[in-house]
Amino acid sequence: MASIDDLFKVRVVFNLLCELQRADKSKKPNLPNNKRKFEVTQDPNAVYKATKIAANGDVKRTGNARVEDADETDGNDDTEAGPALPPDEVDETIDDEEGRFFGGGITNDTADVLNFIDERDKGDDALLLVKSHVGSRIIQKAEKIDAAWVRKLALNFERKISKNSELRAKFEDEPQKFMSSEADLDADIKALSILSDHPDLYGEFAKLGCVASLVSLLSHENTDIAIDSIEIINELTDEDVEAEQGQWDLLVDAMLEADLINLLYDNLARLDEANESDRTGVYHVLSVLENLSSRTTIAESLGRDSSFLPWLLQRIQKKEPVISQNKQYAAEILAILLQSSSSNRTKFIDLDGIDILLQLLSPYRKRDPARGTEEEEYVENLFDSQTCCVDEPNGKAKFLEAEGIELCLIMLREGKMSKPRALRLLDHALGGPDGAACCEKLVEAAGLKVIFNAFMKKHDNQATEHLLGILASMLRSLSADSAERIRLLAKFVEKDYEKINRTMVIRREYASKVVAVDKEIQSERAKLSAAEQEDRSDEWLSRRLDAGLYSLQTVDVILAWLVAEDSGAKKRIQRSLAERDESLDVIRATLQDQMKSGDAATEDNEIIYQDILATLIEHLH
Repeated sequence: MASIDDLFKVRVVFNLLCELQRADKSKKPNLPNNKRKFEVTQDPNAVYKATKIAANGDVKRTGNARVEDADETDGNDDTEAGPALPPDEVDETIDDEEGRFFGGGITNDTADVLNFIDERDKGDDALLLVKSHVGSRIIQKAEKIDAAWVRKLALNFERKISKNSELRAKFEDEPQKFMSSEADLDADIKALSILSDHPDLYGEFAKLGCVASLVSLLSHENTDIAIDSIEIINELTDEDVEAEQGQWDLLVDAMLEADLINLLYDNLARLDEANESDRTGVYHVLSVLENLSSRTTIAESLGRDSSFLPWLLQRIQKKEPVISQNKQYAAEILAILLQSSSSNRTKFIDLDGIDILLQLLSPYRKRDPARGTEEEEYVENLFDSQTCCVDEPNGKAKFLEAEGIELCLIMLREGKMSKPRALRLLDHALGGPDGAACCEKLVEAAGLKVIFNAFMKKHDNQATEHLLGILASMLRSLSADSAERIRLLAKFVEKDYEKINRTMVIRREYASKVVAVDKEIQSERAKLSAAEQEDRSDEWLSRRLDAGLYSLQTVDVILAWLVAEDSGAKKRIQRSLAERDESLDVIRATLQDQMKSGDAATEDNEIIYQDILATLIEHLH
């Protein structure tokens, strides 16, 4: 006789089964996941009707039996109504101790499930509940997921591939004869997803050759098989899989060796996004590219050795009434690839990518995309891609040629969502030793008024940082005694030095924050040994940067330039510092701190900047 506890388990056992198949995932910590999921768009009316209408067209009425018409050709009416009569004889040999249950109260299947639950409760997570057929019976048992299990899985998987391939070749013109094998193959492909819960088996899976076989299915004649294979590859390489780097590398290296990159591109070429399943397939291809791009060398090869950059550039230009998920995702993958590698940016620039991006951004100079939509993310990714490209010397030249400076100034004057992004784009375009031409163009395009009007207003830290960066770049790059430089300096001294006063206010804000953090660090440093101080040096630098160290350094570079350039500006700065019992020494100290952090500079650009700082320090006396 079953106990009360066992009978309770019977009631919930099938709900538990659903949870047990995901037991490994449920025991993992909930990690933040920024990875997007494909959203299937369906007509709500169609979904509603599908749940209400039976296959024969009759409406299902919950709790009501459907009445069917009697056969009019049958004249007999011998149908019995009401409950059936009890049997004439009752078997009195049945043993029921309490007169309530027959037998043990649970079936053999349920007993197997309860045993499985007990095994899982003992802490063995690497178990899988499997079913097998013995005659007319279905036997359920727990199977351990280990190397032996992978070998068995691999053998079955290879058999299904071979069988499908043979039947396809033998009955090429009779699909009904190989469709069953295709369905079996599809089921085995989907079954591979359980490996994502056991990344420790990735190496064994790759060693058995199954990774190459899985990748080969991307060229399968049936695109549904190819799409399901891509989806499994996406699951196995996803950032949510708690694989060690070595395990992930073993799997991915095997996939790359099997020509995964080219096969992914071939599928992009053959899939038609007008079809829902193909659209899902394109999404999974992009997701795999995102996973692979987490390794910089792969991201570089994706841009250098494949046709993905041209495809992405074409995809983000495709006209759509509403920005789709795949168009937005293509823009995101493009931004990832451009951020990862200078060679990718150079190739993209050679494809005339900067001009194309500016054309795509132009409609948003006055119009904002709806908040929280795919279009908003799409625009943000376009700005990210453009910002990466203008960091390259040839990118600055192309940006200037395509009138990017003028477009950014329009966005600063008239845009809303585009305004802070245009400001960041200008900061990058004007920065660096190759930004002189962009600095000159900004002055020629009447951009000083736009920049200083924004500078005089209160902004968040990020916008303030970009404004300071633009001003510092112009002071560094505009030629001495040039008309553009004279106009810039005139802006600082006009209206009784109001721009310098504003600069000093910004300096005080950042200096107070940095000083507070420096005091905390100094207190901590006193309690530590030299070795412990060295271990925490990166952490302390990070805290200082979070407090606004970079912006403070940029402000002091601007002030140092003004002190060196104009005697009237020097006096105003000294007077402002004296109000807090400070002198030019505080600015000199900041510049010297910058020089110390760049003592190990080896590149020509860094050495030149070190020389500029040394010259400015000489004027701070």
